[in-house]
Amino acid sequence: MTTNVDKTNGGPSNGANKASGPADANPVAKDAVTVVDPRLLVRQEGFKGYLTEFGRKMRSGDLGVVPVIVGIAIIWAVFQAKDSAFLSPKNLSDLSILLGGTGMISVGIVFVLLLGEIDLSVGSVSGLAAATLAVLNVNHGVPEGIAVIAALASGALLGAVHGFFFAKIGVPAFVVTLAGLLAWNGLMLQVLGTTGTISIADDSFVRDLTAHYFSQLIAAYGAATVATAGFFLAQFLDSRRRKAVGVPSRPLSEILVRTGVLALIVFAAAWRLNEYKGLPLALVIFVAVLVILDFVVRRTSYGRKVIALGGSVEAARRAGINVVAIRISVYSLAGLMAACGGIMIASRIGSASQQAGTGNLLMEAIAAAVIGGTSLFGGRGSVWSALLGMLVIGSISSGMNLLGVANSVQYMITGGVLLAAVVIDSVSRRTQRSAGRG
Repeated sequence: MTTNVDKTNGGPSNGANKASGPADANPVAKDAVTVVDPRLLVRQEGFKGYLTEFGRKMRSGDLGVVPVIVGIAIIWAVFQAKDSAFLSPKNLSDLSILLGGTGMISVGIVFVLLLGEIDLSVGSVSGLAAATLAVLNVNHGVPEGIAVIAALASGALLGAVHGFFFAKIGVPAFVVTLAGLLAWNGLMLQVLGTTGTISIADDSFVRDLTAHYFSQLIAAYGAATVATAGFFLAQFLDSRRRKAVGVPSRPLSEILVRTGVLALIVFAAAWRLNEYKGLPLALVIFVAVLVILDFVVRRTSYGRKVIALGGSVEAARRAGINVVAIRISVYSLAGLMAACGGIMIASRIGSASQQAGTGNLLMEAIAAAVIGGTSLFGGRGSVWSALLGMLVIGSISSGMNLLGVANSVQYMITGGVLLAAVVIDSVSRRTQRSAGRG
């Protein structure tokens, strides 16, 4: 009996070998259906595909900022119906200035929450930074610019200290920052001395941070134009990049709708602000900080590392991320933003006092980040959460004050809103896990 030998590989061959090929390695059934990622249909179906994708996200628990936007709309509608002064130019202008101080602190909290951690010291750090600024500038005659830099540096340094004990020594963040809350509050009282309150000159640069308005009409409308054009350009270029590599991207129709909605909001805000004193410098500074830090979170490797740590510390470590360095830097950033917030608050009230950084400041900063959509469980959120959350808290406070409601009721309502935000976040994460997306 003769055996045929395949000369190409030195082994026996038969008819089956001759007929085999690469296609036979992974046989495909005749009636098989190719599975396509539903997100890819967005590019193919245009605006209809976007609506389908939006519905899919809602069903899977990926709610995004929708609950916050709906909440703000309801709050504004209720208070406007109760008192027509709520949406008046003056009240909206005052609200925009109020956002800056606590909002800055909340931005730092967002970064800490992205790690899945907490920082209870930011209120005390903000008060100490304000006290440092006032003592150096007013009591010792140090130039304002140097005093401001020293105050900001002190905040960043104190945050780094918290991060070191947490990341390097292994002390729980809750304990470290709770100790910081007590220690830095005591140091603030020591720095201020027996006077207790140090007033900031009305004609100083620091006071202008919240007292200055761009009264020219073109300022507010120009800022609205820049914001709208910048948003469209960023969205359009991002869509082009995603298309170029064949990943899901937003269709042009969705980008135009998003840009149109943003334009409606920012130009309406510009119109109302111009009805009073114009565009507040404090609002410009706050939004500029949000834009810069949003870029850091979404477009830099550092931001991706922060989010990766919040998703899984062990996975991030195995991926080569320096966990200790990232944690220390995040807490340092939180301290820096707390110092920024403390300076803004001192600018608004015109002084640094023993009450700075106390009261409900810490709770409002944390609540703003959570209400705005940043998850307490880490790995999910945006710096814009600070703006949205502060709009909710500030609107409730402003509306209640107009109606003459007691502070006790305001605290209870704000607490209820915070609880609702956490419940929505928890349910959303559970729904996403059930849908295979958590």
